[in-house]
Amino acid sequence: MTTTIPFAARRSRQTAVAPITASFEFFPPKSDKMAANLWETVQRLEPLAPSFVSVTYGAGGSTRERTHTTVERILNETGLAPAAHLTCVGSPKSEVDAIVRDYWDLGVRHLVALRGDPLEGIGARYKPHDEGYAYASDLVAGIKNIANFDISVSGYPEKHPESGNWQIEIDNLKRKVDAGADRIITQYFFDNDLFDDYLDRIAAAGINIPVVPGILPIHNFEQTMVFSAKCGTSIPDWLARRFAGLKNDAETRKLVGVSIACEQVMDLVDRGISDFHFYTMNRADLTYAICHMLGMGHQAPEKVAA
Repeated sequence: MTTTIPFAARRSRQTAVAPITASFEFFPPKSDKMAANLWETVQRLEPLAPSFVSVTYGAGGSTRERTHTTVERILNETGLAPAAHLTCVGSPKSEVDAIVRDYWDLGVRHLVALRGDPLEGIGARYKPHDEGYAYASDLVAGIKNIANFDISVSGYPEKHPESGNWQIEIDNLKRKVDAGADRIITQYFFDNDLFDDYLDRIAAAGINIPVVPGILPIHNFEQTMVFSAKCGTSIPDWLARRFAGLKNDAETRKLVGVSIACEQVMDLVDRGISDFHFYTMNRADLTYAICHMLGMGHQAPEKVAA
């Protein structure tokens, strides 16, 4: 039977003093305008003192140079700790290893090791490169053989779309952990009970490294619906109802989006979670508000009214 936590006793009521931590994900910009927007986002979120910020890596290394440039700029011009995403799709081991060594020489100490989506896109049949790392577990082992990076890997509270059953899913995850992964960052989800079930499955498999829930503040519900269908994230009916009728009302959508994400993270705090990974979509507004609710805002300087 579920035990109701008295309102005043909830952990989320103590977030201003509790050790809540967060990390942020960015994607490399495709244009000068997008680069300027990303940098405004980075500067806005930096005072929140995230544990790290990650930069994504396009399918088949399609954003390799832009990912590297973004990581280098974050490393050189901020006090943030960047984590570079790296995949093994479409590349031989020699090429991937060279990128790993370049990051180490640059001063990067954290990599997010992923298999990556097929070159043809999500849903296409994956085929390992003949001379490459076949899967994320192989990539993790390869990275650890080069240098002692801190390595994050992905986890899927609702199973990866290509996993036929939960046994396959957890076995794949355990191979990544056994290869040397230090942390699991999950795909975003909207039902916290699914995350609890996922933690139970992981614990039963003897996996005991940190599991960080991925949180997606919703800026555009229609786009979220489309991507969620591809990556296997379910959209609860109650969530769809909250955005009903708001297609042409950007301001209200923003308020609803931040409200939903705040509800989710506060409930997770009440369940004992103290670390979060936010998929920012290169926008600071919703993520900043949520982190302020988590008590991280006291680290940021006060804004001066014009």
